[in-house]
Amino acid sequence: MVPLSFAGQEFLALPEAALYWPAQKALLVADLHFEKASWFARFGQFLPPHDSAATLDLIEMLVARTGARRVWSLGDSFHDADGAARLDRRSRDRLGALTAGLDWVWITGNHDAGVAAMPGGRRVAEAEVAGIRLRHEADPADPAPEISGHFHPKLRLSLRGRHVSRRCFVGSATKLILPALGALTGGLDAGHGEIRRAVGPGAAALVPVADRLLRFPLA
Repeated sequence: MVPLSFAGQEFLALPEAALYWPAQKALLVADLHFEKASWFARFGQFLPPHDSAATLDLIEMLVARTGARRVWSLGDSFHDADGAARLDRRSRDRLGALTAGLDWVWITGNHDAGVAAMPGGRRVAEAEVAGIRLRHEADPADPAPEISGHFHPKLRLSLRGRHVSRRCFVGSATKLILPALGALTGGLDAGHGEIRRAVGPGAAALVPVADRLLRFPLA
């Protein structure tokens, strides 16, 4: 976990693509896309069917590591409107235990807007905590500090002839976009025009490593 300062608050950026907020005892995650594999299977494209279980493994590990008492999931928690209903019994029980044992808030995203009922927790369109807005997709017109997801940012570099791709945060003075946590989620290049438009001037890709936060300006 690497310190990350944003909007007057101190956070810890986790290499596993999540953010911990010590003052709130809160773990922030984005774009879990539970049941993405089963959605593709309905159309004849078969992916490894263990994505929900793998994502739950990671969330359970991060909750245990950080001691989080709250979880804010910043939208697209399920890949589609029927995703929650397709969870197998074991995954549903594990997710139910998490939402029952924590103050769990689901922020609605574009993929999961039609989910009839979330497995526990509370659902909101967006939230505001300590002056920071939590929403699914960044709003370039809103000058308030904001943490969001949606874009699945990845930093892509060419190093000594090798192409390297890694999930990253993207931040500016007032915007912070989280990488996707879901096991089967792809990614959009951090320097893509849509991400830079959403974040505004001074954007940088932020990559937590073992002992520091690497910053790559997105010119």
